[in-house]
Amino acid sequence: MSSLQISLAIIGGLVLAGVVAYNAWLTSKSAPRTAREWPQDAPGTEAGQQGPRAFVDTDLPEDRLAQRIEPVLDDAPVLAEGGTVNPLSGATSEQQLALVAPVAPSVAPVSVVPPAVPVTLNHVITAPEKRPGLDALIDVITPLLLENQVSGDALLAAMPGTRRVGSKPFAVEAQCEETGEWETPRPGQRYRVLQAGVQLANRAGPLNDIEFSEFVVKAQAYADAVGANPDFPDMRAEVARARELDAFASGHDAQLGFTLRARRAAWSPGYLTQNAAQIGFVAGVLPGRMVLPGSQGGKAPILSLTFDSQAAMAEDPEQTALREVALALEVTHVPRSEQPFQRMRQAAIALAEAMDGVITDDAGQLLSIETMDSIGADLESLYDALDSRDLSAGSPQARRLFS
Repeated sequence: MSSLQISLAIIGGLVLAGVVAYNAWLTSKSAPRTAREWPQDAPGTEAGQQGPRAFVDTDLPEDRLAQRIEPVLDDAPVLAEGGTVNPLSGATSEQQLALVAPVAPSVAPVSVVPPAVPVTLNHVITAPEKRPGLDALIDVITPLLLENQVSGDALLAAMPGTRRVGSKPFAVEAQCEETGEWETPRPGQRYRVLQAGVQLANRAGPLNDIEFSEFVVKAQAYADAVGANPDFPDMRAEVARARELDAFASGHDAQLGFTLRARRAAWSPGYLTQNAAQIGFVAGVLPGRMVLPGSQGGKAPILSLTFDSQAAMAEDPEQTALREVALALEVTHVPRSEQPFQRMRQAAIALAEAMDGVITDDAGQLLSIETMDSIGADLESLYDALDSRDLSAGSPQARRLFS
């Protein structure tokens, strides 16, 4: 073999090795970022204890990892109600929105790292809220006049099989003689005063003539079964009231959504949930959904964070790639006192910064500071309008009307 052939063979081998190495590097860079745990002998961990769990972005250099994760066990701040720490509570609007523009994100040190939250169906921290009673503001209410006391058992046994009239909820309530409050009939109790009702409007539209007629039939059948005499209101007046309420609701319903998109490397479900857990999100009932609980237990969550449910249920979620997640706020379902839009804005910025992403609308357009400020001003006007109708955001009446 001549020297020329040997040289060509060597060059060919080097080129082949370079191609293999480049492909391996490209594969590693395009793999989704995954969540990791601290080793058992991590600094600040005593012998026999497991180290604090936190996410480790394997795409960052060591000096930035040291800034990113800084466990503190002795001087940790007092946790807020619900066991969460808000790392953005002292940041200005300019600092919080630094990631909206497509530039390389700055990384702020994190002094306290909450435990990782896996994708699970068991992390539900709020109890179901008690069903609100009938309200003349948003319901047609028909008194059911009783001649004698009736037991709660008999009232429950006579309940119709479905508690809906068309697309509207139907309810029967009894007045407790001890407290004077209206309640769903209870076994072992006796009642003298009853009422039936149907909701005037919801997101399916206003109560119409057909639905009102169905309500009359259902309420009459129930009254006959328990020995009561119903006193129905005028249908035309109630249908007109339903249309007026629906017109108001249609003009004041608001559901906000931000989309977080990955700049470069995709995210695994575990990587996403660990970052979301750092700002207070917990796993919801459905796979691919996390929620930010409110300050009061039993209330609706402030925000929801959703991603591909198939990715959350994959056999190996860490090998599943997510390139976008949705952050949503039901404006009419969350009290104004919770400052939901400010917290949504902070959460979006924190997640975008931690995961190297950008904040966009549904169409993929970057959201600027001016756009977010404009949305916030519009929401204040919306809150004022809802308050003026006694349908304040987060109230039981508003949550029923906007459902």
